[in-house]
Amino acid sequence: MSLEVKGKLIQKLAVESGEGKNGRWEKQQFVIETDEQFPKKICIVLWGDKVAMLGKVTEGDILKVSINIESREFNTRWYTDVKAWRIEKEADEGGAPMPEEPPADLGLPDDDLPF
Repeated sequence: MSLEVKGKLIQKLAVESGEGKNGRWEKQQFVIETDEQFPKKICIVLWGDKVAMLGKVTEGDILKVSINIESREFNTRWYTDVKAWRIEKEADEGGAPMPEEPPADLGLPDDDLPF
């Protein structure tokens, strides 16, 4: 199952790593808050080389995150992961980006008036 969720990045958790039967692993979790009438916080995990995607965003950014939701059983208990596979930073909600200031000297002569 693949879904998209949009929200504000409110926290990055520390990178975790370890050794498993399939070799070395690395993961990082982060929390976003949705922008709804009743906002919800969602903890999402990145695994392996996907952890690097989180380095390109900062807390407070609005993100669109493509996720997979998967559950698995271990010792008669069920665990659910929300795994990200793509993170896109959304443009500011205010619309178009602010234009840069024009240069003070445009290279035009000061006394070149048409009248």
